[in-house]
Amino acid sequence: MAAEEPRGSPSPPAGPAGEAAGGGLCLVLCTCPDAESAGRIARALVERRLAACVNVLPGLRSVYRWQGRVEEAAEHLLLIKTREAALAALQRAVVELHPYELPEVVAVPITGGLPAYLAWVREGVREGGGTEG
Repeated sequence: MAAEEPRGSPSPPAGPAGEAAGGGLCLVLCTCPDAESAGRIARALVERRLAACVNVLPGLRSVYRWQGRVEEAAEHLLLIKTREAALAALQRAVVELHPYELPEVVAVPITGGLPAYLAWVREGVREGGGTEG
């Protein structure tokens, strides 16, 4: 037997299927070794309309295994808001611009958010990525 939905639960989002709920958008995580490369990549992604917004978070400390050894590094984290349809072009751009041999590019689907903000992200990113418009 299914549990009854609690009183006062939020209603499903209105509008086209998935649009108000973040359908078709994702948050991409990418780490960079320094402020210069983080800023350069962030600006290029927005200029090329591969991202609507990129937050640059300094002060990150990463611990990871690389080539059989445990390493530690100070890094900057990029939080990249984009369309899923632009993800392949965004990944190519990061590989082109990034100083790491194997840059971190991890996409997480956006499942909800302020509808007006999500619409702004959609408007700011070209459907398949690109520099025009």
